[in-house]
Amino acid sequence: MSNLLQSSSAHLISDGNIYAPTLFGYQRRETIPVSIGDLMLGSDFPIRIQSMTTVDTMDTQGSIEQSIRMIDAGCELVRITAPSVKEAQNLENIRKGLRAKGYKTPLVADIHFTPNAAELAARIVEKVRINPGNYADKKRFETIEYTEASYQSELERIRDKFLPLVKICKEYGTAMRIGTNHGSLSDRILSRYGDTPLGMVESALEFLRICEDENYFNIVLSMKASNTQVMVEAYRLLSKKLADGQFKAYPLHLGVTEAGEGEDGRIKSAVGIGTLLEDGLGDTIRVSLTEDPEFEIPVAKDLVERYVGRNHANAPIPSISNLSQGFDSPINPFAYTRRKSVERANFGGHQVPRVIADFSNMKSIGMDDLKGIGHFYLPEPDKWAMNDLGADYIFTGSVDLDFMLPNGLKQIQSAKHWSQSNPSEHQFPLFEAADWLSNSKKHESLNFVHADAEEIWTNEVLINSLKSAQNEVLVLSSSFSNRMAAIRRAFFELENQSISIPVIIRLNYQDIPADQFQLYAPTDAGALLIDGFGDGLMLSLKGLHAPISLINSTNFGILQACRVRISKTEYISCPSCGRTLFDLQETTARIRQVTDHLKGVKIGIMGCIVNGPGEMADADYGYVGIGKDKIALYRGQEVVKKSVPADSAVDELIQLIKEDGIWKDPQETNN
Repeated sequence: MSNLLQSSSAHLISDGNIYAPTLFGYQRRETIPVSIGDLMLGSDFPIRIQSMTTVDTMDTQGSIEQSIRMIDAGCELVRITAPSVKEAQNLENIRKGLRAKGYKTPLVADIHFTPNAAELAARIVEKVRINPGNYADKKRFETIEYTEASYQSELERIRDKFLPLVKICKEYGTAMRIGTNHGSLSDRILSRYGDTPLGMVESALEFLRICEDENYFNIVLSMKASNTQVMVEAYRLLSKKLADGQFKAYPLHLGVTEAGEGEDGRIKSAVGIGTLLEDGLGDTIRVSLTEDPEFEIPVAKDLVERYVGRNHANAPIPSISNLSQGFDSPINPFAYTRRKSVERANFGGHQVPRVIADFSNMKSIGMDDLKGIGHFYLPEPDKWAMNDLGADYIFTGSVDLDFMLPNGLKQIQSAKHWSQSNPSEHQFPLFEAADWLSNSKKHESLNFVHADAEEIWTNEVLINSLKSAQNEVLVLSSSFSNRMAAIRRAFFELENQSISIPVIIRLNYQDIPADQFQLYAPTDAGALLIDGFGDGLMLSLKGLHAPISLINSTNFGILQACRVRISKTEYISCPSCGRTLFDLQETTARIRQVTDHLKGVKIGIMGCIVNGPGEMADADYGYVGIGKDKIALYRGQEVVKKSVPADSAVDELIQLIKEDGIWKDPQETNN
């Protein structure tokens, strides 16, 4: 398997980067059109927004009412689970009920494991979604050695099972989504390709070849994962494979599966979906939150509407023509590798990306203001305490502090103010690039240099000075509305020039609501971090009141969602659907209440076995519904406790964590 993966990676790199129309601007990837009833999907049409009902599919009236709430909120495609033939049959009643009320929105049947349900649903609704990992395969987590002949025999078996659905969809004009999920790859795919983005792509392409052999092309593809790095890499690789000329350019459905709830779910969704939208990929999106589906729609709309009119927002960003082997990019976009940088203080090298809190717009700063960035002064013992979201640096601009900062928190000042004061050893200057080039007074060990991204590819003097810089950390921002593309271009130039200085990504936002900020910042910063860029993150939101705590938690949330700095417990919780066997929102809240102090632990909370051990992918522990009031508990992808009563399952989960020596009491983590 390793030789196969290595040769595939080499093939990809030698072909260059053709997964996106451009890396230095916004341009939609061109696709063929797909018709879903009367709704058209593809690059010639707006990016469509969809969601999925959470009501039991056999509850006809409940499904109709929830669908209407979703549609009224802006949902353009309504997906409904059909786990068996009886649910597939009831789609007819739901569809008729919606049509009778004047709602023509296309319906999508979500199918796992049951080809006969898919074949029935394809005659009723406008689109069916099948998962190639479990449509014709059973998952036993077995490693199987295949000869070429035995593998081809398996593909013939799949063809025999899948072909009836293809023919029905073709006859009835029904669209299909071939939707790979990272966590539910078949044993066959895992045995040949491993648990990799390449395996995800090949899983879908096996089914796609069967469709194309039958001249059936009304198809949408997806590569969903809870791990944003894996998700982005898989979609990019799929786009490249489709661009190689063997297949048509099919539209893509984007989504981060099991993103979670609240702030974390929104940030994680924006990192994954937003990164791909920035690349021009994506023709329909679904934001998967552990909340009622109508609350997913405004989030999806905010993500999509940002790209309306984006094409001509700025002057073109120039490409790089002299990279080795003619690449447009100096990185491999199909496998995460962090950019190599020298270590300066606690930036770069093997250090985790640092968080810099921006207080520069404040007129005065007191001890209590530091609570918002995770540092708490305790008067009684006269000492400071810090939580898991404690910022590493504070940028105060030209404001002086009249108190001593806690150990571990250091201060950055504007260079002009720093040079005129009597700074301590933990106070460092932030220069504008021009001032840094001309100023002789610098800190002996650490200086921050702010540059607009455009200066990196236009200012030869600055570039040459950065090459020889000894005690500097670069702070990159951009005045472009398409700031991610501009900063990406600057990083590419640094790589092209072999400049290994650590870089802080600085993103300033003006006059946008907090909920949009928590989507835009993860999109811009996440796209760069997933490319391996960034040794620190510095966000600011000006013009509208936003608590510093929200900005700080967004900093840390982005780093966690990109898997580059883990600072808190991660919950991989599915968004619920008609298959769910317990109240996901209530259960997730209960589990979070007793475990959210376990820094770095990943807990999967799945409503049914479909979203069970496979879908949790890289979770450390799993809580999975297997029947009414019955829970299975997992360690990784191995079930360790079966049929646990729901009312004691959370306690049993805690006991399992304790048995592994990972549990800590909350007071221990707060000391």
